[in-house]
Amino acid sequence: MKQTNSTESHGSLSAAVAEAPQTTAFVPLEALAIALNGSGLEQKDVLVRLHEDLKRALQKPVEERRWVMVIDLRKCVGCHACTIACVAENKLPPGVVYRQVVEEEIGTYPNVSMRFMPRPCMHCDEPPCVDVCPVTATYKRSDGIVVVNYDRCIGCRYCMNACPYNSRYFDFGFSQYENAPQAESLVMGREQGGVLETVPSFEYGEKRVRQREDSPIGNVRKCHFCLHRLEVGELPACTATCIGRATYFGDANDPDSLVSDLIASPNVMRLREELGTQPRVYYLV
Repeated sequence: MKQTNSTESHGSLSAAVAEAPQTTAFVPLEALAIALNGSGLEQKDVLVRLHEDLKRALQKPVEERRWVMVIDLRKCVGCHACTIACVAENKLPPGVVYRQVVEEEIGTYPNVSMRFMPRPCMHCDEPPCVDVCPVTATYKRSDGIVVVNYDRCIGCRYCMNACPYNSRYFDFGFSQYENAPQAESLVMGREQGGVLETVPSFEYGEKRVRQREDSPIGNVRKCHFCLHRLEVGELPACTATCIGRATYFGDANDPDSLVSDLIASPNVMRLREELGTQPRVYYLV
């Protein structure tokens, strides 16, 4: 799949931000400061708070959880650390990017700035991808995470066409190292890289070995909120890696969670809400 730095699939980012509720009192940052400071005397990393929220959520039945992600566009610096972390965590091949970062130039020279928008799967409450799958390979779990059953997927790609966010990718079987040079002096040449790619992926907790004529090659793939990490009490790789602490994750059904506070703020938006897909990824603008 070809990556893009445009916002064609969801309309202009500038337009989306312009339509979002505007306020001079940016509640999320103030609420976040309170969450970070606790008593007001001692500061702790927001990831500590998110881990506490996650631990509390995992004590509830699966059907009582409502996982959501919140991304603060004011804090994203476009470093792409989340993208790389996702690729490494899920052993993604070329052309498959679960968390691309859309880039947009704003203004005219010499007053030009950049805006960055991480765009994972939206895990919609009304996912059009699920409705079009002819073999029910993609479905929505009771906790809201939209997943793909690789053993059932036939690679028809109907779901890719149905997704209004371009958040699904087809695995053509490409290798990170197939075009790498090979020489005895190379630390990581084609041969050594090929061995590395045979290490099992923990995606969906299945420990699949990547090999020809076997899933997920020939399947459609997408972000799954690092489900295999959640089940062992770890945050998604993108959230844990974000150097600007611009990504938050948690259970929106927990009124005491940080994400519940953030999605209730006046300057929050979701992409293409007019479609009625009810995305579970929120943006602070």
